[in-house]
Amino acid sequence: MSQWDKLLKKLYALDPGLRYEELKKILKRYGYSALETKGGSSHVTFRKPGSTPITLPRHTPIKKAYLDLVRQAVEESENESN
Repeated sequence: MSQWDKLLKKLYALDPGLRYEELKKILKRYGYSALETKGGSSHVTFRKPGSTPITLPRHTPIKKAYLDLVRQAVEESENESN
């Protein structure tokens, strides 16, 4: 199993051990771009044309609600490509 597959498996399991950097990697792979503020905000907004923006905290642990948002975005992207 590749590292990417392991990462997606952790996401689908809503693993509380997922870090911000891992979620960022997933979203970027699915076409989202990060809108990072210069003011030192603790949150980053990810945008993709035609999709709802997703705002994630940079701190750990990341709550299950945020993991669920990313999982839904991945599922929607997978459905669009099929």
